[in-house]
Amino acid sequence: MAFEGLDFEEALVALRKEIAAARSSPDSDPDHLQRLVDQHDALARELFSRLTAWQVTQVARHANRPYTLDYISMLFEDFSEIHGDRSFGDDPALVCGTALFRGQPVVVIGHQKGRDMKQRIYRNFGQPKPEGYRKALRVMKMAEKFARPIICLIDTPGAYPGIDAEERGQAEAIARNLREMSAMRVPIVVVVTGEGGSGGALAIGVGDRVMILQNAIYSVISPEGCAAILWKDARMAETAAEKLGLTASKLLALGLVDAVLPEPPGGAHADPQAAAETVGASIAKSLSELQRLTPAKLLDQRYEKFRRMGVFTLAAES
Repeated sequence: MAFEGLDFEEALVALRKEIAAARSSPDSDPDHLQRLVDQHDALARELFSRLTAWQVTQVARHANRPYTLDYISMLFEDFSEIHGDRSFGDDPALVCGTALFRGQPVVVIGHQKGRDMKQRIYRNFGQPKPEGYRKALRVMKMAEKFARPIICLIDTPGAYPGIDAEERGQAEAIARNLREMSAMRVPIVVVVTGEGGSGGALAIGVGDRVMILQNAIYSVISPEGCAAILWKDARMAETAAEKLGLTASKLLALGLVDAVLPEPPGGAHADPQAAAETVGASIAKSLSELQRLTPAKLLDQRYEKFRRMGVFTLAAES
């Protein structure tokens, strides 16, 4: 197990190393091990209860945080990946396929970043290109045809902004997904597991239930991008993070997400299995509620859900 940590996690990482050593030792004292675990959990709760928006952003990007393929391995059975958009090619930044979720046929769509540099380059650091979004839409259309719920796991810094993506219609691909997802006649459950970056996230984010992990973020732009635009200085990212209101608690207060899912002490990267169990329970609850609705009722509620977002002021008539 890797023990990578952020600046404010130094004490936690030290405790995790002690716990791992105690567990691997044949002469380990169970009482001492339990004291270490309790000490770790107490410190983690205290530290993570007062994170700044910028620190939450760092946690959301943590190198050990579970990604889509991790959740698939922990929550789903018989996953069969589907490749290609039948137009240009495949996009490894978006993983799509069929699976069983607690015995029920579903489709799963999610961003994948990669663990080491080789994987990150292959996955384009989790930044999809148009063929990725068109592949996702192809899989969603298949889900609708066979009446399978759609489960989307969001974790991307944003859609890829390169010239090749623009040449192949990046904006159109995202816009089409937004339109088509709004009219899907099957339940759509979305979970923001790490970064929810701009249109790159929204393109698979139009759901009947949109949930976010406690230390994930969801924003129209990254803090660095916002800082570069507003202050012409990416070093202002910490200030931008506070202004963007990208944390789970603020998103819930604004009605942009339906629920905040608690993470294990120290974050999802500290105990991926526990994080996955929380995500799985929330998906199961959401599907149970949504599958009681007729397709017409599902569409009506989805429409009203997104219409309620935002604050509008009507100008007085002259």
